[in-house]
Amino acid sequence: MGRAGRIVGRILAAVQERIEPGVTTADLDRLAEKLCDEHRVEPAFKGYRGYPYALCCSVNEEVVHGFPGPRRLREGDILSMDFGVRHEGYFGDAAVTVGVGRVSAEAERLMRVTREALAAGIAACVEGGRLGDVSAAVQTHAERNGFSVVRQFVGHGIGRQLHEEPQVPNYVGGGRDLPLSRGLVLAIEPMVNAGGYEVKVKKDGWTAVTVDGSLSAHFEHTVAVTGDGPLILSLP
Repeated sequence: MGRAGRIVGRILAAVQERIEPGVTTADLDRLAEKLCDEHRVEPAFKGYRGYPYALCCSVNEEVVHGFPGPRRLREGDILSMDFGVRHEGYFGDAAVTVGVGRVSAEAERLMRVTREALAAGIAACVEGGRLGDVSAAVQTHAERNGFSVVRQFVGHGIGRQLHEEPQVPNYVGGGRDLPLSRGLVLAIEPMVNAGGYEVKVKKDGWTAVTVDGSLSAHFEHTVAVTGDGPLILSLP
């Protein structure tokens, strides 16, 4: 899983370098798929429950599962990219939100706080802790800074399947409060909105957007519980 995770991190980093005004999200998806071929891995999302692309590209008020396409990124946009691979029977999964050129102060703060919320959730991912500790850490940091966490979509266990039990909510009370045992691997992925937490799915059946049209950011890492603390598997 470490090898799968590192490849995810490397491909996401390479795609991130291509982001600039004028680039289309389809360009980024094609690059991600090309890099999968070069690394000899399978794109985890393509074909999963009918999703047609290797990369999820969600812009501004789009929260998750946005379709890549002819849309050209503009100065001031924020782009959330979610990506995973399957390598030798195991999965890796990660997400990052990136500003396109110069972005607003609100967008910068939203991205920073969401990244920090992920870090707080990872820090709580320790042997002997509880799953609820991870959820509480994410929610507390986001809401303390005036933002809201999405309820409709959550993190998840990961291993030989892309999505495994347990679910990993980004808010308290959203699932079973299980003990965190050594060897458990979780995809922790805060989705944080600048406005309310409510989201809706567009007519394409996939793209989730904020109901109030506010900006949304998304960061994710694949994290293992070990005897020496949390181990992030999806760093490049």
